[in-house]
Amino acid sequence: MTSETPARAYRRLSVEERRTQLLDAALSLFAHRAPEEVSLDDVAEAAGVSRPLVYRYFPGGKQQLYEAALRSAAEELQQCFAEPPKGPLTRRLGHALDRYLAFVGRHDAGFSALLQGGSVVETSRTTAIVDGVRRSAVEHILSHIGAEEPGPRLRMTVRMWITTVEAASLIWLDEDKQPPAEELRDWLVEQFVVCLLLTAGRDAQTAAVVRAALALESAEGPVGALVRRVVPVLGDAGHLLRPGAA
Repeated sequence: MTSETPARAYRRLSVEERRTQLLDAALSLFAHRAPEEVSLDDVAEAAGVSRPLVYRYFPGGKQQLYEAALRSAAEELQQCFAEPPKGPLTRRLGHALDRYLAFVGRHDAGFSALLQGGSVVETSRTTAIVDGVRRSAVEHILSHIGAEEPGPRLRMTVRMWITTVEAASLIWLDEDKQPPAEELRDWLVEQFVVCLLLTAGRDAQTAAVVRAALALESAEGPVGALVRRVVPVLGDAGHLLRPGAA
């Protein structure tokens, strides 16, 4: 007696396709659970394969799989700040942050575990991968502002802002993704502008960068809106411009 149930089509995956399948399954799990809470059995089940098959592709076990998944995520993160060098700086930063926050939103708990550290699978190699993402982000931002040979103050300013973006992202996840991503994006762009302005008051190179960047901004853009909101707050502080005034 033969079964009337149609046989399910089967296609053997290539080595690269199978590896990609396993990495995608692992990334999906690491996105919502801390690395130490994910087992190889979980990955095998998510990918619809056997545990021995996972070991065949990742003989180093979960540590090797986690590091490979982390590299894959890092490659995507590194591209977040890659933006064509055209138009106002704030527009380019806004587009970059849209991609960055979308990544954070998709990877949620995994992103928190990645940046906060303390995982049982954290090693010098995983730390180096994360640091590589930060360095890449810094270089992208310096490229956006046209700083081919940034001095220590300008480089420190950019690095501090990248740290602010990371911290804000973690707080955003902890606060159930409030405020909305679009508001957080605009807030972070404004913070970068303010950071540059503060450094410009102490550093000639940064001052030149700020002047060049402001020349491309418009009254209707983010910087114009920022100035209109801040100036009234400072309206009663004219006495601060007169040293020695009572």
